[in-house]
Amino acid sequence: MFESEIAALKNTKFTPYWLDSSDRPETEKTLIDHIKTDLLIVGSGFTGLWTAVQVKEQNPERDVVVIEANTAAIGASGRPGAILSPSLMHGMENTHRLYEPEMAELERLGQENMDQYRETIEKYNIDCDVEWSGELIVAVDDQGIADIEHEHQLYIKYGHNAVKLSREELQHQINSPLFKRGLWSKKRSGTINPAKMAWGLKRVAKELGVIFYENTPMMSSTEKDERLLVKTPKGSVVANKVILATNAFTKHKRKISTRVAAIRDRIVMTEPLTRKQLSQLGWKNRQGIFDTRTQLNYMRLTKDNRVLFGGRIGYFFNNNTDPDFDKTPTPYIPLVTKLYKTFPAISGIKISHAWSGPIALNNKMTMHYQHFHDGKMLYAGGYSGFGVTASRFAARIALAIVDDVDIPERKLAFTKTLPAWIPPEPFRWIGTKVTFYALDTCKEKGGWRAAWLHLIGKLGFPLKP
Repeated sequence: MFESEIAALKNTKFTPYWLDSSDRPETEKTLIDHIKTDLLIVGSGFTGLWTAVQVKEQNPERDVVVIEANTAAIGASGRPGAILSPSLMHGMENTHRLYEPEMAELERLGQENMDQYRETIEKYNIDCDVEWSGELIVAVDDQGIADIEHEHQLYIKYGHNAVKLSREELQHQINSPLFKRGLWSKKRSGTINPAKMAWGLKRVAKELGVIFYENTPMMSSTEKDERLLVKTPKGSVVANKVILATNAFTKHKRKISTRVAAIRDRIVMTEPLTRKQLSQLGWKNRQGIFDTRTQLNYMRLTKDNRVLFGGRIGYFFNNNTDPDFDKTPTPYIPLVTKLYKTFPAISGIKISHAWSGPIALNNKMTMHYQHFHDGKMLYAGGYSGFGVTASRFAARIALAIVDDVDIPERKLAFTKTLPAWIPPEPFRWIGTKVTFYALDTCKEKGGWRAAWLHLIGKLGFPLKP
């Protein structure tokens, strides 16, 4: 049993494909001094990097420092599937669920954000393997078909160029026996290499005058003479304002982790497809693809025609963001099995890389902001897996909030509301284990599982098997 999957994972590197690259920039020096700055950014993933670039574009003379506990993009930003989406609030249905009265404005802002995202890539010549190929939502069951019908209505209502695909039309796009219906959003979406995008943003920020320190974690923060003193292992920073761009990495501010859980999302990457395999698979338009379930699978092609296949989320006790278990073949076997069932044309293909990454999950499944030190420090994050493009928007709004600049977006509900409280350990670990088991087995076994998922839904998490 699982012989082909075990064989496929025999020589796999258990590290992110994106980060296993000679393009990685040189490591910045560690902070060993006591310095001052106007704005300190903690974290150099997408949120921190977009903050750094945009603040210097707004005010080139502003003094900006970034400290990073490891190196740029080493966390969630160097690990995602990196399917670009204009959605700011984790998809159309989630936006409709949470913010229906403001949905027209949020969709307009999302499209604007995507256009400006593209403009940044082109303006600064960021080499990130971008392909503007669209995103494709697929249904794998009858519930998914109903979801696509509803989603299509929302896409059309709010001005997206999206077309429904019958099973036959879908098979012309991608050869999979599991896909029953599709919804192809053709504009303002596609795929990138996320690490190359992050490293490109870092290069731009440095050219604009931002100072970076790496291997420099934040240890504590206190108020000092109406400013903030942030201590690191070998130095310190006194800053007027601080933005915490730490997303799922919340050790230094425990209040964040009461509303955000570090869920693990797993990915496998195949060896490059041969011409014959690519022809058998179809996928001529190279869309990023994901299905409609909570425990969804998502997939895309890379520049060198590897298939990335993701899903199988999990949780480790006490928000562990670097579990040893995910550096072994075992947790990826079910994902490889699903890859082969989804694409029989490449069944048996070897897996070059397998990895997991932390998703900052909350019950709204959207970005939010948390305030510290009378507003001088602001946390921005919690994208629940949709942060590759939404982080740019979140960073822009974070700057307006921390600087108290009156822009219309600050009046929107998402900037003023927090996700629900999440129980502490061990209840969090127990609850997530039961929930993931229920999601995996509800359709086949029913019973208490459906009741449990209904209860979790009442608590604010929109779950469906």
